[in-house]
Amino acid sequence: MPSLWKRITFSVASVLCVGSVVLLVVALSTERWVTGRILCKTGAEIVNASHPELDQFIGDIYYGLFQGGKAKKCGLGKRRSKIYIFPKLVRTLNGGLHMMVILFLLVAVAFALVSLSFCIYNARKVPYQSIKGHKGLYLWNFIAALFGALAMLCFLAAVRHHNLTERVANYRENLFVLVVLDDSLDMSFWLGVASIATHFAVCGVVAMSRIKLPKREIKKPEEPTISSLDLLY
Repeated sequence: MPSLWKRITFSVASVLCVGSVVLLVVALSTERWVTGRILCKTGAEIVNASHPELDQFIGDIYYGLFQGGKAKKCGLGKRRSKIYIFPKLVRTLNGGLHMMVILFLLVAVAFALVSLSFCIYNARKVPYQSIKGHKGLYLWNFIAALFGALAMLCFLAAVRHHNLTERVANYRENLFVLVVLDDSLDMSFWLGVASIATHFAVCGVVAMSRIKLPKREIKKPEEPTISSLDLLY
């Protein structure tokens, strides 16, 4: 049976692993990986809009790994539409890179669950194999963080180097050309980054479990000494 300190630290590590899984699942399922502003270039050119009038042709866009939405202004008021990445839009994007982001995140979730199971095991029992103890936990958390980081880097490459936002915005736009004025990484992306940081926190907590706390010494009561005078009495 592990000591109280080890049970506490591995329980904290288990909570952190659960937090990492939750962060990744929420990041996968939400639509706020990127938000930005889009200009209806065609509408602005038709009316020859000057700088103050351009605000009437600026809409917004947001999207995640599976779906999103946009609101365009092309002189007919604000028109909102839903964006679905699968099954057709992904074919116009760098599909391989997009699928790698999703695959890497799923692998990160899987290894976070493996790390969780090992944390629970170490909180209940003393492992007899090093791979089931601290070394194993370092390994699983490193792999989970690595795949999470690869997913974030692949998504950054898609956004910055493959004009992902512009491709998503102009999908099925036959009459109008939409120009991306600015786009930024939003909540869902940073949840993935927070998940990576969580795994490093788990490694730190696991390292703390190896600290040996000083044991409280229990003083034994002194035995009374019996002298010869005591025997005479």
